[in-house]
Amino acid sequence: MNLLKKKKIASKALGVGIKRIKFSVGRLDEIKDAISRQEIKSLYEDGAIIVKDISGRRKNTKKKNGRSDGKVRKKVSKRKRDYVIITRKLRKYAGEMKAGGNISREFLKDIRKKIRNREFKSKKQLKDYIEGASR
Repeated sequence: MNLLKKKKIASKALGVGIKRIKFSVGRLDEIKDAISRQEIKSLYEDGAIIVKDISGRRKNTKKKNGRSDGKVRKKVSKRKRDYVIITRKLRKYAGEMKAGGNISREFLKDIRKKIRNREFKSKKQLKDYIEGASR
């Protein structure tokens, strides 16, 4: 006698999984005749349907992650921030000079190398260098 459909109805009516539903062997005829969810619930209250306890491993609680090197967010140093600001400013100015036709492509490459090597501390120094080279 296959009572899988009855187990499905019982699991939905009682709110548990199919594997936890167990029918008492002596009252299988009553269970077979039960059609509605209400009949299944009344059979559960009478003891014809038994719900097994939850089996299996206990749910592990997640371990809190320690503060490892990869979790530490460090501030970018002031020196690097200053370097980025001055480099962008100087490169932009050099690009404008190239677009205006004041300097050649090869000279621009040379200037960009010098900017990268931090030979110019300010925009004024860069202007003076360009004026000195153009004379």
